[in-house]
Amino acid sequence: MAQRGSGRSGSKARPAGRGSTGGRSSAAGRGTGKQSGGGARSSQKQSAAAAARAIKGARGRSGAIIRVGVPVAVVVLIAVFVVFFTLKSGKSNAGGGLPPGADTSTQLLANTASQATGDAVDGVQSNSNEQVLFHVHAHLAMYVNGTPKLLPYGVGIVPPYQLQQTPNGPFVASGTKFYWLHTHDETGVIHIESPVQRTFTLGNFFDLWHQTLSTNQIGPNKGKITAFVNGKAYAGNPRDIPLTAHNVIQLDLGSVVPFSTYNFPQGE
Repeated sequence: MAQRGSGRSGSKARPAGRGSTGGRSSAAGRGTGKQSGGGARSSQKQSAAAAARAIKGARGRSGAIIRVGVPVAVVVLIAVFVVFFTLKSGKSNAGGGLPPGADTSTQLLANTASQATGDAVDGVQSNSNEQVLFHVHAHLAMYVNGTPKLLPYGVGIVPPYQLQQTPNGPFVASGTKFYWLHTHDETGVIHIESPVQRTFTLGNFFDLWHQTLSTNQIGPNKGKITAFVNGKAYAGNPRDIPLTAHNVIQLDLGSVVPFSTYNFPQGE
């Protein structure tokens, strides 16, 4: 487990200085000195008029900039606030960018802080997207001296990732990489999603989780382990239990707990 001003403000203003080049009244040698004086006064008037037009044009441009700039600034500020609060809300609601070991439930067997981060483990690789050419699910339940222990969400998913809240609790919607074996939530469902069809084992899953699994240890807990697969006792090493479609696996460390089946959701 989440994902679109216009430059016309000065176009109507006249170019500054239009008509300020002197015009006909500045021609030398025409008429008498009085006429020349009149030409000078005329030139001054034209220059003053040109200056006035330039000022007016500048004011027009400035006004247009203000008229356009203020709404643009408001829009930008609104956009910034929208993005900020969206991201903030997304983090609080969807858990975006969660780090390794983010699942801190007290019921976990172990968290994911030390799990593999992209390198192949037991030939199980990771990809930027989930591979669904071979796509099945198995379920794992674990008990330590009669106390249920949960699989954390995000086993086999390289963070940072985002969470979605579902009726079954947090669900990892996205991550940097996905191993062919991974968990999206705490329900105990192991997703086997691979580009090749092969038999994966519970030992492969624990290895990429970087947790110990043997006949006398599960995660950080040591003691005799009794294993069940689909309600039947499993006599071998629990590492060798295959993760085949709809296999329901139960590991009891210490006291033995009556086997409990699991009903996979429709479509899984």
